[in-house]
Amino acid sequence: MSKKVLITGISGFVGQHCAVELLKNGYQVRGSIRNLSKENEVRNGIAKEIDAKDNLEFCELNLLKESGWNDAMQNIDYVLHVASPFIIAEPKDENEMIKPAVEGTLRALKAAKKAGVKKVVLTSSTVAMAGDKKKINLTQESWTNPAKDKVTAYIKSKTLAEKAAWDFYNTQEPTDKLELTVVNPGPIYGPTLTGNLSGASMGMIKNIITGKVPMLPNAHYVMSDVRDIAKIHVQAMENEASNGERFIVTSEKPHSFVSVAAILKQNNYEKASPKKAPSLLVKFMSIFDPEMKGMLPFVDAEISADIRPTQKVFNWKPIPFEKTIIDSAKSVEPYL
Repeated sequence: MSKKVLITGISGFVGQHCAVELLKNGYQVRGSIRNLSKENEVRNGIAKEIDAKDNLEFCELNLLKESGWNDAMQNIDYVLHVASPFIIAEPKDENEMIKPAVEGTLRALKAAKKAGVKKVVLTSSTVAMAGDKKKINLTQESWTNPAKDKVTAYIKSKTLAEKAAWDFYNTQEPTDKLELTVVNPGPIYGPTLTGNLSGASMGMIKNIITGKVPMLPNAHYVMSDVRDIAKIHVQAMENEASNGERFIVTSEKPHSFVSVAAILKQNNYEKASPKKAPSLLVKFMSIFDPEMKGMLPFVDAEISADIRPTQKVFNWKPIPFEKTIIDSAKSVEPYL
């Protein structure tokens, strides 16, 4: 009998790729979506990569609602808790993001524990590590301090959700422990399976190759490939060396958003404009534009990361950044 995995948020960019990776490795998948009307879109996206046969089913879950969680966990061996609200634009009320992130994480952990699930792999982010620092080399010990750091609602939501998960994990009885591994990616690129370009990264690639972005903010950050993230999620489930640990899954060195446009320009995307926006202009525009306000923590930042622990535990080597960006653009093209 193959093992069964629940992926929360299977309709999202990371969730779909996790499903593909699980199916390729012989697991059965149950995916949660907020609305079952999305099922066909997800099925069709996954079908481009692998024939799911009878190994894929769906359920309806909401991060803010109690109903359905216990049923969703029945006969499940592992949970990939990927679902979390993500919008770059700064909301009027930060709790719109914080509440579903924190409450959803705790719902997933409590329901998993109650159902006797072996392990939860949680998708966090490097923003839960970098705080408001403009220059830092991230390690597994790095933490954002939401009480002191000047951070956006999104950054606060990811930090508080991950902290809530570790608090839950560390207060369990040692005899009856639900295991936990946390994966911390940076900005995520890679091929889209469904052509849904509403996410921040895919939207950015689309806007660069269609010439809608004349200038990009000056930001250097460690970047992630969605296929690497999916791979580490799946390997973490049964790798005991990952129990109780958090793993950075990014490039080793930072890349700039300008370099994303430069790579695209070099690869015949003529409309890509690798020009740097003056930081003062970005700050000024952030007064009027919620999306620019969401970008502020990244402006003038230089964030690198120590990925050696991830490489060691999973025997992993990141996909080269240039390949990630070109594959992203190629996958976006048919939907322009």
